[in-house]
Amino acid sequence: MEQYWNKGIKEIITMFPPVEKILNDYEIGCVPCNVGTCLLKDIVEIHGLSQQDEENLLRAVAGVIYPGQVVALPKSIRKDTAQSGERKFSPPMKRLVDEHVLIKRLLALVPQIAARLDLALTQHQQLVGDCVDFIRNYADKFHHAKEEDILFKCFDENLDIIQVMLTDHINGRNHVKGMLEGVEAGDKQKVIRHLDQYAALLTEHIKKEDEILYPWMDRNLDDRRIGQLFSQFCETDREFGDAPLKYEKFITNLEEEYKHAPQG
Repeated sequence: MEQYWNKGIKEIITMFPPVEKILNDYEIGCVPCNVGTCLLKDIVEIHGLSQQDEENLLRAVAGVIYPGQVVALPKSIRKDTAQSGERKFSPPMKRLVDEHVLIKRLLALVPQIAARLDLALTQHQQLVGDCVDFIRNYADKFHHAKEEDILFKCFDENLDIIQVMLTDHINGRNHVKGMLEGVEAGDKQKVIRHLDQYAALLTEHIKKEDEILYPWMDRNLDDRRIGQLFSQFCETDREFGDAPLKYEKFITNLEEEYKHAPQG
């Protein structure tokens, strides 16, 4: 079993397809991952399973690889922090999670924006422009920059899970370009397509960060590094001044507008 502990998860799934269902049973989404070279031991550590779940998962995988045999399970190097109740984040990670909340509020409005979009109206063109401004300056320059320029540099940036996040950032920026191109061409369907795809991408992206990446990072950060991150995040906040408040007001006003808009 030890040899598979250090083997890429996609390779293991290719060799032993039933492993896919085992991973799915533990809500480990390696199969659709667009990178997929994580080692089995990294998968176990990153997802922060309880000690019992980890053992059960490894026994199930061993049963597929060595049917009918009794094999010794590898010892994981994870920090034992079995998940129970509400997840608690360190202060810098909690700040990132809180920033996700405002981004998710915009994502929740995308279906209504798309349903009512009329590019013949100047105010609707402006609305798309305002959404792009929010995405580029709040979601990207303010929030994603904290990840790319500060947080991710505390770890090996070649790790698959970080590469997946960076790829999501790039794909999100491409969707933003598509929205603007659609407005310029008067192509309503192109704008809607990229709005919808951006919302789907960021919804899944945020879920992966809140539920997998950030908890794993928190488990691997010591108090000194957490303090440094918090200080650096505070400096970024100071550089942006009142801009986050401006974007929160934009989202709040947009929510009010759609709340009182006629249905249908």
